[in-house]
Amino acid sequence: MKKPRSLTSRERYLIAVYSQCQLGMTPRQFYAKWEVTHEEIAFICSRSDSTVRGWFKRDKNRRFPTAVDLRHLALMDFLLEHFEEIPGELWRLLCSPSEN
Repeated sequence: MKKPRSLTSRERYLIAVYSQCQLGMTPRQFYAKWEVTHEEIAFICSRSDSTVRGWFKRDKNRRFPTAVDLRHLALMDFLLEHFEEIPGELWRLLCSPSEN
């Protein structure tokens, strides 16, 4: 087993900046911005269709997305806005197909 890489001060700074990043987009914001279905939002967030439908309810049975869900939607929004600007090699590093 290889020894883990040491972190430089630059990398520790990057971790500090990332930890303060408030990256998030609500399902309602995403739905209003992009012509998507609740099923597509469920796919993006790896949630069931019924969970996502619960996010859009206004009654006592309403469900709330987690911080992870908000981050998934914000990242997808970023990718939809900027995918043409992302170099192919970086795209492959970020979103390489799983090896199953």
